[in-house]
Amino acid sequence: MKKDLQILIYSFGFHKSGIPDDPYDNGGGFVFDCRAIENPGRYEEFMQLTGLDKEVIDFLQARPEAHEFLSHTDKLIEMMINFFLSRNFNHLMISFGCTGGRHRSVFCAEKTAAKLRKNGFAVNVIHQDITREILAK
Repeated sequence: MKKDLQILIYSFGFHKSGIPDDPYDNGGGFVFDCRAIENPGRYEEFMQLTGLDKEVIDFLQARPEAHEFLSHTDKLIEMMINFFLSRNFNHLMISFGCTGGRHRSVFCAEKTAAKLRKNGFAVNVIHQDITREILAK
């Protein structure tokens, strides 16, 4: 773990649960809007799946705009992490939103978390709308 920086990543739906509250009371961190990436939720075969399912992951990995989006967010996150580390901050919150919080935001949250973990950071991921769906059953 790098200098005890705890990173919390959310996925959420703008039209479902809305932007997550910041449990660290730092004002919310980053909020990225994934709606510029083609929505797999508009296709019948993906509607009941999430960004955790292989079929959706494959669909989104085939989209050039998904790679471009993550490339840009990665650069901003890296810049902020370097700043946080230099100031000895302990918590960073990153949120990815899409329409329903099931596909694109989940995919982006997982990709970002995997990259940060690979670089030695402690990362927790919360899929806000998927979790709410499970708890509602």
